[in-house]
Amino acid sequence: MSMINKHIPHKLLKSLVHRAQRTTFNAATATATATDNTNNGDKISKLEDTKSLFSSIPTGKLLHSAAILTVTAVEPVVDLSLQVMSSRLMEAGLFRHAMLGLIKHTAYSHFVAGGDTVETGRTVRRLWDSGLRGMLDYGLEHADDNESCDNATQQLIKTAESAQSLPTSSVTFVVVKVTAICPVHLLKRMSDLLRWEYKNPSFKLPWKLQILPILSENSPFYHTIQEPANLTAEEEHDLELAHQRLQTICEKSFEGNVPVVIDAEDTSIQPAIDYMTYWASVKHNEAQRPMIYGTIQAYLKDAGERMCLTKRAADKMGLPVGFKLVRGAYMSSERKLARSLGVESPIHNTINETHDCFNGCATFMLDEVSNRAGGLILATHNLDSGKLVAQKAREYGITKDSEKLEFASLYGMADAMTFGLKNAGFNVSKYLPFGPVDQIMPYLLRRAEENKGLLSSSNLDRQLMMKELKRRTKACFGQGLTEIENQLIKQEANSMTN
Repeated sequence: MSMINKHIPHKLLKSLVHRAQRTTFNAATATATATDNTNNGDKISKLEDTKSLFSSIPTGKLLHSAAILTVTAVEPVVDLSLQVMSSRLMEAGLFRHAMLGLIKHTAYSHFVAGGDTVETGRTVRRLWDSGLRGMLDYGLEHADDNESCDNATQQLIKTAESAQSLPTSSVTFVVVKVTAICPVHLLKRMSDLLRWEYKNPSFKLPWKLQILPILSENSPFYHTIQEPANLTAEEEHDLELAHQRLQTICEKSFEGNVPVVIDAEDTSIQPAIDYMTYWASVKHNEAQRPMIYGTIQAYLKDAGERMCLTKRAADKMGLPVGFKLVRGAYMSSERKLARSLGVESPIHNTINETHDCFNGCATFMLDEVSNRAGGLILATHNLDSGKLVAQKAREYGITKDSEKLEFASLYGMADAMTFGLKNAGFNVSKYLPFGPVDQIMPYLLRRAEENKGLLSSSNLDRQLMMKELKRRTKACFGQGLTEIENQLIKQEANSMTN
């Protein structure tokens, strides 16, 4: 089957992008509007009410979270930890065992939902009791061969099955990483071929099935500098196995009426991941509800254009589509590679350009789904974007019951915004990575890097948690012991670094 025609009229695309820019790329103005808005009890801007904000969090958990976030804000401590975890010391059995034990009771317990589906299920129930939901994310990131992919698939099937034993609607998505069910070297080969085909339409890919557009004129093509050989018979067989794995996972998840969201990776393999995503979308998305969600990384210069192309092609097919919108996680490596090749970086030049793209894509999708089928997962820790989209959702009349908008944030991060959005009446999920400590280490290292520094995204959480701990201390012991919480936090933080 041939690919859906990628040529959308230029004027239409330009109009779509311009509309997104006009309506929301001026994030400062829109955010000011959202902040000033007091209609419908919009509580996301009332974060100073920490009693209400953290009412569902026990003091012990709040104390532990504040201590973890305090430690991970100290850059020298994080830098040293990263060096140790990447050093040959971790090859020594006794040292490795001690370090993994320390991590399990500190960063792991804060940022990871559990070691298996049973422990993660308990976390989901706790979140559900506090008015939140969960996205189940089995923590294996990369598989190198078919045997590893088969093992990962079995774990993802168990993940989907576990959702069926949890309260209805408490699990919003099962997260799938294509790199765990398809060998990475095959994804690289497929991506090279898809890029070459886009630039050379006469180049045919006999293995290619019906999908939606995955590239645009502004996509990075420097990964593929010469014509690649087509897939061998063995590689085509491996691709068919990957299709079967994804199909099986989707079917198991759909048994519990739980959609699947497919994560994004770096640009060297993202075309192949989008290929798998949109193949599954064409196959499974229903007339009124997308069951497969892809991921758009707004820090990429081609993000808005690709979103528009994909959405318009899906509309022509009468196919609802869903997107998870993120900023992106591979900025340093993407820029480093582009610099080494002497080509333009695929990443926006400034953080404000990324913010503008994120907010523009979000408003574009809200406008699209306000009067037709589709869905948006807004995955962000940025309070301004959260306020902006909350305001826009109200303007478009997108209600909680419509299931068209889900706010999402990583477990252990952006809790203030999470509860603020929940209190304002929106659907909010926590991204729940789970798995054994050693397997989840790549994820934890990224969280440590992301949180270090006082200007990190968790700064607001630290401040508000400290405020609430002081309030609870006063309530319990009176005005004379207001420093107890500070001392306790310092003691727990010190115990983690000694």
